[in-house]
Amino acid sequence: MSVTGSERFVMYTTPWCGYCHRLKSQLDREGIAYDIVDIEQQPEAAAIVESANNGNQTVPTLVYSDGSAQTNPSVAQVKGKLEELERLGA
Repeated sequence: MSVTGSERFVMYTTPWCGYCHRLKSQLDREGIAYDIVDIEQQPEAAAIVESANNGNQTVPTLVYSDGSAQTNPSVAQVKGKLEELERLGA
């Protein structure tokens, strides 16, 4: 999946995931743009999550514009990755 617009990553999530809700609220407070994909509504997206997590459907999984992924990252880890992407011009 490609990342479009100002969003530099896609967050794969489920509606019942508490970790997902927490990370979304932290990102929103920081003004960080992202796209969300609910893997229960888009089952084909579950394969992306599984490939990033050794076959597990662990959420939140973030996939960045450079193809790298983070599973259940802190907002500080997300900011660090976005800074890295900015430096690389990705």
